[in-house]
Amino acid sequence: MSDPVSGPVREIRPLSLHGAVLGEGPDASVPAHYGAPLREQRRLLEREAVVDLGQLELLEVSGADARSWMTTVTTQVLTGTPVGTSSSLAVLSPQGRVEHLAAAVVIGEESLLLVLDAGARAGLRRYLEMMRFAARVEILDRDDLRVLGALVPAAEVLADLDLPEPVAVWSEPWPEVAPGGVAYGPAPEDPAGQVLSVFPAAALEALPWQQRQLAGMSSWEAVRIADHRARQAREVDERTIPHELDLLRTSVHTAKGCYRGQETVAKVLNLGQPPRRLVMLHLDGSQDVPVAPGGEVRLGGADGKVVGAVTSAALHADLGPIALAVVRRAVPLDAALSVQVLLGEADGETGALWIDASQEPVVVPRDHGERPTTAKL
Repeated sequence: MSDPVSGPVREIRPLSLHGAVLGEGPDASVPAHYGAPLREQRRLLEREAVVDLGQLELLEVSGADARSWMTTVTTQVLTGTPVGTSSSLAVLSPQGRVEHLAAAVVIGEESLLLVLDAGARAGLRRYLEMMRFAARVEILDRDDLRVLGALVPAAEVLADLDLPEPVAVWSEPWPEVAPGGVAYGPAPEDPAGQVLSVFPAAALEALPWQQRQLAGMSSWEAVRIADHRARQAREVDERTIPHELDLLRTSVHTAKGCYRGQETVAKVLNLGQPPRRLVMLHLDGSQDVPVAPGGEVRLGGADGKVVGAVTSAALHADLGPIALAVVRRAVPLDAALSVQVLLGEADGETGALWIDASQEPVVVPRDHGERPTTAKL
């Protein structure tokens, strides 16, 4: 049965099935790769391929009060910016935990387009409908649109295709700290950046796609992990607060007016520290065994203390096997870690292999009472 708020279940067909190997979990409806994942990733990095992000969901908020109302119910300031402006936003619980993340583009003076992770739209829409009251806004699912990902606008990559005009292009100068934002750690080295281009779905599906023009979701994830960017479907759990994932860098405006969860954001920012922190792991590739989300992270080897879990993992064309993990704040920045890889069952027991990992900090603990510097407004 379809959700009465989100409408019918979306049926997603890949733009091309030639050589396609479908992904898993939130990306099960789009190709993980097309038979040559590292070659595809190289083309993506060289701005010669795009990624089919058809699993992402879109929501339009329009009306006379749309931008001012969204400013009051999210963590971001969405007023006073020109059409075409991109930003990131979050919706928090009253306790300051992350409930929703979205990329937002101003597509009209009175309209915003939100891009959400697979499966996230229904929950956000329920919250927005609940908060609408007398606001002059309309909330509309945009299943007539589809997203392409690349490191530049898709039109620059696909000059030989007869692309329609994009409905929106979302691009942030990551890892630059947005106005009102706060960085909780160092910027990644040589960030690639990610750009979302939104087109009419029917027009994209009718194009004569060639395999060389497409890279799979595994390539997109490798770039995201190397850029230290958290994703709702992977890094966020029921305990997550924005500080743990460096979301204050672009998704939370710390100087704006009241919003749900603001008290926790301010308290941790000014007085405390997040209980956990995001870290990028460089994995020992000699075992030639892929790491999967959910694997335990321990201090030392198999007998060490469990200090966190892998949230995302990928094979990067330049960096080798890498992962994101959420670990306890107290884990030393230079500590040697081990990551669990579950193997098949034998004699009724599940075997496990432990892979050595070194840390590249994303969120860094600071001295008590030391407040990170807020970006200029």
